[in-house]
Amino acid sequence: MDSSELSKTEKQISKRFEKQITITLSANYLLYLPDDYAVDNKQFPLVLSLHGGVGRGNDLEKVKLHGLPKLIETGKDFPFIVVSPQCPEKVFWNIDTLIALLDEIETKYRIDKKRIYVTGFSMGGNATWSLAIAQPNRFAAIVPISGWGDFFTVCQIAHLPIWVFHGAKDDIVPVKAAEDMVNTLIKCGSKVKFTIYPEAKHDCWTETYNNKELYKWMLEQSL
Repeated sequence: MDSSELSKTEKQISKRFEKQITITLSANYLLYLPDDYAVDNKQFPLVLSLHGGVGRGNDLEKVKLHGLPKLIETGKDFPFIVVSPQCPEKVFWNIDTLIALLDEIETKYRIDKKRIYVTGFSMGGNATWSLAIAQPNRFAAIVPISGWGDFFTVCQIAHLPIWVFHGAKDDIVPVKAAEDMVNTLIKCGSKVKFTIYPEAKHDCWTETYNNKELYKWMLEQSL
């Protein structure tokens, strides 16, 4: 800074900085379309499925090892579209990338925009919270599993149907992380659902995604 800009009595002066930056966002992802997508011209619900840290990299086969992609790979059919992106190695989920991906999917496929859901486990559970808070009016419901979030901002989604799952013996992400989110939501008037598995450690997503009641509840939610 040029010292001539300061008067003899001033210590600091007000300034403004502005610069336009263009960025490119990209992601590899798995796409699942229901069996009747090709023959039925209706709009379909969409589930964005976010993996945990072990799924990171540039090999989509890793994404198929857990959660919804695993169930689909083993023959499970769902009545909704499933998009399962992959987070690059050594980083956490980029929320701007996920938003851009959803925008792209909405333009390419017959999506029921009133029935878009987000679920994820571990690192993906954290991203589920963050994505919903970033776009609080976009989703019909969210299902964070074994995750953590920012309880200082979570009241922005107190209106949203939320079902939280966590293992009581989780030694990776302590159950208190989920309890903090849930307790804050309740104070904000949320009707959040909270399931704690008394004997489960970090992996409680296997049991959760095998629960038919989860999908029944999810598809009942709509904007």
